[in-house]
Formats: sequence, C-alpha cells, structure tokens
Amino acid sequence: MSDTQIIDKTAIRDAATVIVLRDRATRPQVLMGQRGANAAFMPNKFVFPGGALDAGDADIPLASPLPALCANRLREDSARDLSHALAAATIRELWEETGLVLGQRGDWPVAPAPDWVSFAQTGHVPTAEALQFVFRAITPPGRPRRFDARFFLIDAGAIASDLDDFSAASEELSHLQWVPLSQARSFDLPFITEVVLAEVEARVHDPDPPETVPFFRNDDEASLFLRLRGFEPRDTD
Repeated sequence: MSDTQIIDKTAIRDAATVIVLRDRATRPQVLMGQRGANAAFMPNKFVFPGGALDAGDADIPLASPLPALCANRLREDSARDLSHALAAATIRELWEETGLVLGQRGDWPVAPAPDWVSFAQTGHVPTAEALQFVFRAITPPGRPRRFDARFFLIDAGAIASDLDDFSAASEELSHLQWVPLSQARSFDLPFITEVVLAEVEARVHDPDPPETVPFFRNDDEASLFLRLRGFEPRDTD
C-alpha cells in the first residue's frame, strides 16, 4: 500500500491478506511478521502479510486467474466484483511485505503500474490459480482503521522465489519468519488472526478450497457470523 495515498479514516477499505502454508504434510508453518510500534492499525501485533487494495490492482494482468469457485464466493455479499483486484492485491502485498514472488516467468503484456514495477523486474507475471479464499472479516466499529479483509491461503510450493529470502521486503513488517503452526498462538496476535489460524489448522490436510467461507460481518448495527457459499449457477434453458 502506497504511503502517499490519502486515507479516509472513517471508510471501510477493501483489503487482502495472505496465509502462506509451508511443509503442510510434515511440520506445518505459516509466514508472519510484526507490525511496528507506531502503526495506526494493530501496533506490535504479529500478522499475516496483507493490506488495502490499490486503485490499479483491478487492471493488473494475471497469467492465470483466481479459481472460479473462489471468485464466485468473493462476489457474494459484495456491491461489486472485486475478485480480480483482490487476487492481484494479495500477490502485490505478499511481494511488498515479504519479497516472495507468486508468479510465473514471462513478459508483461502492458507496462506495469508504479506499485508493480519491482515485481515485474523479477521477470514474473502474477498468477492467482493457487490462491484459495478461506475467510472474510470486517474490522469492528471504533477502530482507528476499518477493513473488509479477505484472507487467502496458499501452499508455499506455489511460490516462485526462495522461501527464505526476504531481502526484497519493505520495512512494513519486521521479524519475518516461518512460525510453526503449533506455536503461532503463543505470539502476540490480533483476535481475528487467532480465529483464522483455527481455520488454517482445520485445512492443513485438505488441499481443496473450503465448502463454505466464514464471514465475520461487523456492521455498525450488529456483529454477524455468516457463511459464504457463492451464487448458484443460473439455468440458461
């Protein structure tokens, strides 16, 4: 997310978060980092990489799209179709905050947007086919920042770069590390991260997207726990 963007502190911003799962068949680990002490949102907390959508994310070319099942569920309870933009934002935030590349070798069909120049210089085009939409949550009222965050799970085997090389990462997250899933809850975590970790633990041995996606919908009026199932196909006969 660009530091030069003007942020409306009262608005709920669309956001994407990515959980990278490593060694899921042997000793499962997730990639986490610590937010700065002066951060306006969740200071000092250990979190997954992620951030708000940028205006240009919807126009980013993807070498392969998000799985149709996940895109369908992202459209549910949404005023507009953000599935492509959210997939692109997930890949961009992963690159910016960790230096890891989710993409395939190739040339960009168009000139990359400014926030994507460094990614393009790696010689990769972003690819979204390995992303799984697994959770959605809206930040409760009263927080200094509010986000409508979609959480994506990806197996580390889909990453094109060295899993232990964070040299290209920005300084937004410190102490980047692969945390054993069994030990992750001993870190200083936001409540919603603990909830998402429980979902990840349940999915360690299941490579398929979940049948339904949990949605914590914290409106000004009420807090609801919903399940996103996607839209039923329409009968065209």
